[in-house]
Amino acid sequence: MKNFNYYAPTQVVFGRDTEGQVGQLVKKYGGTKVLLHFGGQSAIKSGLLDTVEKSLQAEGIEYVKLGGVKPNPRLSLVRQGIEVCKAEGVDFILAVGGGSVIDSSKAISSGRFFEGDVWDLYLHKTHATKYLPIGCVLTIPAAGSEMSDGSVITNDEVDGWLKKDYCVNEFRCKFAIMNPVLTYTLPAWQTACGITDMMMHTMERYFSKDDDMEITDAIAEALLRTCMSEGHKVLENPTDYASRAQIMWAGSLAHNDLTGCGTSGDWATHCLEHELSGMFDVSHGAGLAAVWGSWARYTREENMPRFARFARNVMGCDTTGMTDLEAAEAGIQAMEAFFRSIGMPTNIHDLIGKEISDAEIEDMADKCSTGDTQTIGGLKVLKMADMINIYKMAR
Repeated sequence: MKNFNYYAPTQVVFGRDTEGQVGQLVKKYGGTKVLLHFGGQSAIKSGLLDTVEKSLQAEGIEYVKLGGVKPNPRLSLVRQGIEVCKAEGVDFILAVGGGSVIDSSKAISSGRFFEGDVWDLYLHKTHATKYLPIGCVLTIPAAGSEMSDGSVITNDEVDGWLKKDYCVNEFRCKFAIMNPVLTYTLPAWQTACGITDMMMHTMERYFSKDDDMEITDAIAEALLRTCMSEGHKVLENPTDYASRAQIMWAGSLAHNDLTGCGTSGDWATHCLEHELSGMFDVSHGAGLAAVWGSWARYTREENMPRFARFARNVMGCDTTGMTDLEAAEAGIQAMEAFFRSIGMPTNIHDLIGKEISDAEIEDMADKCSTGDTQTIGGLKVLKMADMINIYKMAR
């Protein structure tokens, strides 16, 4: 069991009608002038934005609005948000939306007081020393950004686009309002992508060489089983409150580091997917499903018993009489079958709707490895050549 530092300071306010408390919570955490950051028209049409504004007004809190966040949030909008915060004297950011809105809010938070180029933070060239506090009203359970220390931003100002992350504890939201009712109108595709993303956040931590943290493994396995069983229920009945609530809370638990305590994670699948969504602007969850099976087959020999355990304890495979290799393959196939059952692709062709070229694969691997100068992965350390092999397996 490895040493660990578990830090989860976010106040979670969960349940029906909790969005009406947003003004009180912003005031509690010192906000007096808020940047209200959101995505497209859904927050307006649903009446959620109006509810949030009335709650802020009731507490005498001033605010300015900035919408337009897209999936794979863009650096260009982050820059706009930073300038708005500077011009308006914003002292608190309120994200109303899903992971993309929260990630964009985090980037704006990091750039508000930073004297250099905010993109340099995401290139890991330097660190900011002061951040704006953030709160959120979650509408899409998926990314877990409401309780995580990470933000992922896409640079839309360069040819081919680049997608990079930046992680600091200051990114952890002061509060997260979670009302499962707000997720009722999510399209099936977004719901399925979200389920895949939260499962992958757990699986990135679960597949490691550390086999001596039974409680962490048991929590991870229960979370994965719940995502699958409740995921089917919400896709069959989008207004099933009980199942929506299970999925919403699972998304937070999957990425607040609970399922990684005492172990070391992998994160190669996320790194590989970032280049896919950076190049083709695909949904993050779908991209993860498209490459995970190939990553699993490429790395499973590093800890075959772990994959066999996954087959038994998570996927419910009867592995009696099987070798670890046979059990591992059964588990991988079962996971891919689940992905397909919720409408997710399990290869790159199905993801992007065309054949991916060798040149595109090499370009993605080059970016992922920063010109073959960096490796990814914890279960198996992957160099650029390994990344190319996995992309080709997944094509």
